[in-house]
Amino acid sequence: MAELVPADEGPLLDQILRSTYEIWSDGLRFETYQRFYYAQRSTAWGRTHLHRFALVDGDRLLASAKLYTFEAVLDGEPIRVAGVGAVFTEPAHRSHGAAPQLIELLLARAQADGSQLALLFSEIGAGYYERLGFTPIATTNRVLRVTESTRNGAPMTMVRGGEWRDLQAIAAMGAVRAASARFHLTRDEDAIRHAITKKRLLAGLGPAGARELQFFIAEEGMTAAAYVVIGVKGNAWTIEECGDRDPTGARVGALLQALVAREPAMPRPAITAWLPSGFLPPQVTVIGEEASADVMMLRPLSASADAAIRLRDADLSYWTIDRF
Repeated sequence: MAELVPADEGPLLDQILRSTYEIWSDGLRFETYQRFYYAQRSTAWGRTHLHRFALVDGDRLLASAKLYTFEAVLDGEPIRVAGVGAVFTEPAHRSHGAAPQLIELLLARAQADGSQLALLFSEIGAGYYERLGFTPIATTNRVLRVTESTRNGAPMTMVRGGEWRDLQAIAAMGAVRAASARFHLTRDEDAIRHAITKKRLLAGLGPAGARELQFFIAEEGMTAAAYVVIGVKGNAWTIEECGDRDPTGARVGALLQALVAREPAMPRPAITAWLPSGFLPPQVTVIGEEASADVMMLRPLSASADAAIRLRDADLSYWTIDRF
């Protein structure tokens, strides 16, 4: 009889990592793919909020998934969210209901531990998970253009590299920005550090030059007043997250102008972002939109979270860096 068991370490985890390597390695060698996962679990946030589980029948591995635990806010009330990621059925056991059984057992466990809402991002469209009771929330990636000075220079903005000492200010900016959203994660310093560390690890462990993570601060009075975290692949930038003490986002816009102006002779980067509703720096123009490739999907685990299925993009405060 199949049962759900923890798979945070040991031979079972190694088997899962070998099985999932081909589709989720992001260009890493297998040894570095292992190190990448172990390092995520080693952060203060990862040790308590990220776990792996497996559906096994005796000594046979049938399927596996990650289970994240998030604190969040829905319509002004705190809730606990179970994030389901990396759902994988072993090839020999596909088409026999292993993945649905795994998900149901995983969510029952999460519900027993106090989770009121399940969240996942589907890479295979909405249909499969809709049949398991999840509702898709349409989200949009925006293509951005940064307005440049006609004087061909950077604005007078104090820019420096981001540091861990900035996390308290970043968390405070995020809390203010998210307060008006119907749904958002509660992003404390440990959660933000984990998210940035994960992206840095992926860049650092991968092939040289394949990707980069840039983290910059606009400083006022020795304190972070705005920030941007940018994922770079070639000439493509993804704004992973950003924030500003100024509600207009003008400092973020100035930061982007300064970063674009660093290399005047280089082609301008193609910039995309998933921006919270109402946040668009005045120096930035939306020049295109496209549906997000990974479909956000929600499933209430208690009556108190039923309102989540009626959420829309404009109701969310959620960053690309927080997808899992």
